[in-house]
Amino acid sequence: MIDKTCPSAAEAVADIPDGASLAVGGFGLSGNPIALIEALLAQGTRELSVVSNNCGVDDWGLGVLLHARRIRKMTSSYVGENKEFERQFLSGELELELTPQGTLAEKLRAGGSGIAAFYTQTGVGTQVAEGGLPQRYDGSGGIALASPPKDVRTFDVDGAPKQFVLEEAITTDFSLVHALRGDRHGNLVFNKAARNFNPLAAMAGRVCIAQVEELVEPGQIDPDDVHLPGVFVHRMIEVGSGIEKRIERRTVRTEQEA
Repeated sequence: MIDKTCPSAAEAVADIPDGASLAVGGFGLSGNPIALIEALLAQGTRELSVVSNNCGVDDWGLGVLLHARRIRKMTSSYVGENKEFERQFLSGELELELTPQGTLAEKLRAGGSGIAAFYTQTGVGTQVAEGGLPQRYDGSGGIALASPPKDVRTFDVDGAPKQFVLEEAITTDFSLVHALRGDRHGNLVFNKAARNFNPLAAMAGRVCIAQVEELVEPGQIDPDDVHLPGVFVHRMIEVGSGIEKRIERRTVRTEQEA
């Protein structure tokens, strides 16, 4: 039997070197693989190039690596909840490749599926396609690095010519993901919003490391319930259902307002 479990988060991430590229799951703070992130922080790994929908908040999720100056480049679709991210980007300390959310999801999925690139209408007529988006500032308000123009082609769709922009797939050295449940073969089940980017990030990593709330034996997960097959997963740790989970922006109302 192939048992992909590791005894600790520290052991699971021990071979991630300085300068590695990572695909990290999470949607907002939902499904952040925080145990693996904190193990990577404790290990001291630097100069990371991270692909994730967002970069956590100032004191949680990927934000802890960012605050410790461990991230060199972020490829994200949303960065609005992190003040330290804004400061590092505008000061020229951090490189950013801003990518439309659906495009980012497909770039990860394509990378995990062996597809080199694809054409999409998203971004046509904007700087996403035409280039010029700031990717790194020089610290004085000037742009040190801008996004390059991308190939745009016209295809006939529904009998009408439409423009599409070429987007290249993403693959990374490692991926870090969080799942609700997993068996020792690496088959994973995700919970609600945590399923948005975690399976895609897992697919894109050449080595996928998963933290699961519940570890079960092979056969205990119905094949119809598997969201990500174990072929994509290489290492696993169990973190328990009591692991801390945060909400980016809690919104509540009083009973009278209901």
